[in-house]
Amino acid sequence: MKSTTTLTIACSAAFLSQVGISSYLPAVPAIALSLTAAEDQVALALAVYLIGMALPMLLWGSLGERLGRKPVLLAALALYALASAAIPSAYSLESFLGLRLVQGLGAGGVSVMARVLVRDSFSGALLAKGLSWLGMTFVIALGIGQFVGSLLQVAFGWEAIFYGLAVSAVGLMIALQRVVFPRLEKASGHVLAWRIYGTILRHPAFLRPALAGGLGYGVIIAFNTCAPLILQGHFEWSAAQYGWLGWPISGAYLAGALMVNRLVARTGRLSMMSWGVALVMCGSATMLLGSLFANGLAILLWLPYCLAVFGQSMSYPISLSLANDESPVSGSYAMALSGFMHQLMAAAIGGVASLLASQQAWPLAVLCVTLAGGALLCVAMARTDQNALRKISSI
Repeated sequence: MKSTTTLTIACSAAFLSQVGISSYLPAVPAIALSLTAAEDQVALALAVYLIGMALPMLLWGSLGERLGRKPVLLAALALYALASAAIPSAYSLESFLGLRLVQGLGAGGVSVMARVLVRDSFSGALLAKGLSWLGMTFVIALGIGQFVGSLLQVAFGWEAIFYGLAVSAVGLMIALQRVVFPRLEKASGHVLAWRIYGTILRHPAFLRPALAGGLGYGVIIAFNTCAPLILQGHFEWSAAQYGWLGWPISGAYLAGALMVNRLVARTGRLSMMSWGVALVMCGSATMLLGSLFANGLAILLWLPYCLAVFGQSMSYPISLSLANDESPVSGSYAMALSGFMHQLMAAAIGGVASLLASQQAWPLAVLCVTLAGGALLCVAMARTDQNALRKISSI
């Protein structure tokens, strides 16, 4: 029962941090008009948010060990709520981006604590299953959040999206008051956190699956950065039409997460992650071919992307569970470090994607293929390491 409650809280927190990525995307043209800014400048808000998420993640993880999970989660939610409530009052592009950065700072703490709560409750294949539930929450946030954001924007204006995020954060803070987390032994303040993180980072068994998960995550970030301009520009989709795209994306991610939940124990984590990354490559390559030879068909952009999303939803929770189980240091440090790496990679990829953003789809597709190739390489290296360990143990 306690594990179920903890998982519910973790999923709610993960939803809140990730919905900040996608809920405003259908409103990018409206926000640009309100701020008298170019759409590609407003698109930078995604990369800024991701930078905000990444910057304090190591600090949030260290604080979680020293102060406890609940106080840190409450503090992160409070910061997220305040920034979300202030964003509609932004009077310029600079103030909008600045508040998005602060919102991301809070979201980083919320995201780290969500994963740490799952890490506290599960291990091994059960950890992969628990993280797959976070993956389902992740796609609901990216897909359904995008759809709800479009409805709010059409009905009440883009400001309602951020007010809704603030109210949701406050609601979770109220719910947390009734939840009691298990008491954990707090880390000693005499051990420098950066030394701990350095020890984990130098461990190949942690690094390779963590990198594979981050590169696959980058495919999703790249698409979310460029897709509004491509679909609402080149293909002339409305905000409502773009919002509806959240449904097939959500279905793809949900299907992949359910595959992990049901099959990972019997299939093996590394094998399943390999299949997932291969599907990400397949979807990305199909996007590239479609953009080069049939760039007038939107379905050849979003349908292969759904295949890539399906593969990423299989590989991502497994990459997290492998990285954290193989970490030489227990506790929240490994989860915070993997989250920091992924958000930093996502911010960099989002920045590159915003520079490549145009009404043509092929630059996006090339970036996605490159990222998927890097993920495949990391998985291949992880497999080589595992085979080497098996040979050594059999001697």
